[in-house]
Amino acid sequence: MKIQKFTIPAINPYKTNQVKAEQLEKKSKMLTDKLEISSEAKQLSEVSPFTIERKERVEQLKAAVESGTYKVDAEQLASKLAKYYKP
Repeated sequence: MKIQKFTIPAINPYKTNQVKAEQLEKKSKMLTDKLEISSEAKQLSEVSPFTIERKERVEQLKAAVESGTYKVDAEQLASKLAKYYKP
């Protein structure tokens, strides 16, 4: 029986674990999603003066309907419906 010299590997097992962890971290960074919102989209999401005025008008109408003081002008409604349905 021949006995051979036992050699210790030159690779540090802790180093290999560290390298594997770094590779996983790099992979996870590459796979993350990224969202960029353009300046035009940011501008569109802001509240415009039109929406503020419209909200105030809706609140006024809602209060009038709830209090019972809202009256519908039948002639104006009929003329607008006619304009809508006639090309």
